[in-house]
Amino acid sequence: MYSLFNLLGLYLWLTLVWCGARSADQVDSWGFQPHKLINRHAIFTLPPAMITFYKYHINYLSEQAVAADRRRYAVAAEGPRHYIDLDYYGVDVPRYWEQLLAEFNGDSIQEHGLLPWHLVTMKSSLIQAFREKNARNILRISADAGHYISDAHVPLHTTSNYNGQFTGQQGIHGFWETRVPELLIGEFDLWVGKASYRRDWYRDLWEIIIESHRAVDSVLHFERALTGNVPEHLKYSYELRLNRITRVYSAQFTSSYHKVLNRQTERRMRAAIKAVGDFWYTCWVESGQPDLLSIIPDNASYTTDYQNVEDSVWRHHVLFR
Repeated sequence: MYSLFNLLGLYLWLTLVWCGARSADQVDSWGFQPHKLINRHAIFTLPPAMITFYKYHINYLSEQAVAADRRRYAVAAEGPRHYIDLDYYGVDVPRYWEQLLAEFNGDSIQEHGLLPWHLVTMKSSLIQAFREKNARNILRISADAGHYISDAHVPLHTTSNYNGQFTGQQGIHGFWETRVPELLIGEFDLWVGKASYRRDWYRDLWEIIIESHRAVDSVLHFERALTGNVPEHLKYSYELRLNRITRVYSAQFTSSYHKVLNRQTERRMRAAIKAVGDFWYTCWVESGQPDLLSIIPDNASYTTDYQNVEDSVWRHHVLFR
């Protein structure tokens, strides 16, 4: 006979499995390194009144760019924050939360994603953190918001066929967002200019999501077309990873895919960097443009840390360390 404690534990375990089964393959968006790079490059889009504070914390903002992915193993509700299945909701899905709840039940929303609506709460939280000059919350929310905004730029985060499982293309999720940048990041131009204030930020967010969704067909089509013209022994290769021989997409196949997609992964990564910078800047403006210099700790290690990053990463363009 199971005790109440054991039954509760079983329920919680099943809840985590149910919520995590869908999201396990999906929420590792961009892979860890590209996520870190997006937040890192976004810092350099900021105006002088913001960039000093953000640069002092550049390592934190880069490393914590992947915290949201790690939380999915412990927080059952985390997965749906990373995607939205527009093939389920439809592109005319209600934009506002109350309207969404009137049309879809809570279970459906949890299953098919709530990315844009979660970002609305993130925006309010970041504005409040700026108003309070709460450095800890500014950094934590900035890092997390950067992650979710980057997710919105991934085409396969806008479809229930997120890993090609319905079209016989299992593994395409990691191929598009992780393998392509892993091999080709040195060719990417990730300098995107200055952050802009977004007067209608929420409308712009939906345009990002719709644009991502429009790209789903090309992501799937060109992989399928290339696969039909390439023998399997040329599509895949083997690499030693964590002391194990692992099958991966070959460099030749990856390069060809990137080319036929007209550098789509790079273009979406650039757009993500710009959108993250725009989000941070817009929240700061709407909070009243507080003085961020006053909340930088008087600690020489911050300056030293930033200088090391500047020299090794930005000046010499060493993107993976």
